[in-house]
Amino acid sequence: MLAIAIHGGAGSLPRTGMQPVAEAQYRADLALALDAGYDTLAQGHSSLDAVVAAVKVLEDSPLFNAGRGAVFTHDGINELDAAIMDGASLKAGAVAGLRHVRNPI
Repeated sequence: MLAIAIHGGAGSLPRTGMQPVAEAQYRADLALALDAGYDTLAQGHSSLDAVVAAVKVLEDSPLFNAGRGAVFTHDGINELDAAIMDGASLKAGAVAGLRHVRNPI
């Protein structure tokens, strides 16, 4: 049995003020991320590979505060951070302050 869970960030978007079209766009990109991760698992790849696949979708979406949708610094540039951990081995890696990398994950 395969299972995957994602979240779209730590901020809050009040659904009361969100237009139905915008909500549908957020849900569509979340579904794409879920599908990317699930498909990776279904193909027999590792859970770490599934995380990377799912996060790449969120990084490529302008709707989430990651990658393409990242908040600009005071100087008007994006500096991207990412971290990942393999739960089985407890090995982890991280990057910070990247400016010219499309998918920091």
